[in-house]
Amino acid sequence: MIAVIDYGAGNLRSVTNALNTLGCPHKVTSEPGDVLNATAVIFPGVGAAAETMNNLRQYGLDNAIQQAIHQSLPFLAICVGMQVLLSTTEENGLNKCLGVIPGTVRKLPPGLKVPHMGWNQVKQRNEHPIFDGIPDEANFYFVHSYYADPDDSSVVGGTTDYGVPLCSVILRDNLVATQFHPEKSGELGLKMYHNFLKIAGLRGN
Repeated sequence: MIAVIDYGAGNLRSVTNALNTLGCPHKVTSEPGDVLNATAVIFPGVGAAAETMNNLRQYGLDNAIQQAIHQSLPFLAICVGMQVLLSTTEENGLNKCLGVIPGTVRKLPPGLKVPHMGWNQVKQRNEHPIFDGIPDEANFYFVHSYYADPDDSSVVGGTTDYGVPLCSVILRDNLVATQFHPEKSGELGLKMYHNFLKIAGLRGN
């Protein structure tokens, strides 16, 4: 069973629609136990990182997310869900995040249109099952004003040019995180969800 984390502000409908299209059973949940007992976890994100962290702490989901990733559960984090995996965010002052991936969430550089909204290319940095059947430099849909800047460049699985190269995919063990929204990215976005389900052992070829 896929646990889709509901912390009160996620992009739940688009994510569950994608899973329904793929015929994948799932449960939208705010319960830490559901997250830890799931076969795989999806952590959607919309809004501000500091507010997201407050909501996660309120539900006790912060520790559950850290444990799930530590236990190598297949885990997909999206947009703000990806950002709060880092150590800190500059949004609304310097705020502590989950610290799963050492690094800082930074504001997009001055002079750029903010938010970065619309389609943009994702350059694949290394081979990974999440990219199976997805061409390099394919377009995905972005909506964000801040970006993840991991300390360890080896976890950067994809980059996107928006004034400067930005980290748009993080890959580490069974963790996949995207700055863009696969569920709003058409056929290739659905393909990425399909690939994640394969990684989780919930789909064949």
